Amino acid sequence: NVRAQIGVVAGGGRTDKPLLKAGRAYHKYAVKRNCWPKIRGVAKNPVEHPHGGGNHQHIGMPSTVGRERPSGRKVGLIAARRTGRLRGVKKTAQDRD
Repeated sequence: NVRAQIGVVAGGGRTDKPLLKAGRAYHKYAVKRNCWPKIRGVAKNPVEHPHGGGNHQHIGMPSTVGRERPSGRKVGLIAARRTGRLRGVKKTAQDRD
């Protein structure tokens, strides 16, 4: 006994077409959740985000924060083990062969 369905999945390739304008992106995300547009913290006011404010759009403090910080301050790289470029990475046993 073998079962099969004939045809193609409806809506295939829908994501291949570009949105082209902000209005279509707005209607796409408005029905789902509040995740668009993504506004940077440095572009906000200091009452809205810890990275906001100042005469230039810069963070003005280290972007790494500890895990024990209060929830309003925990923005950026939370409990980062390391930051920056990987330089002089040690090779594993597979890379040596």
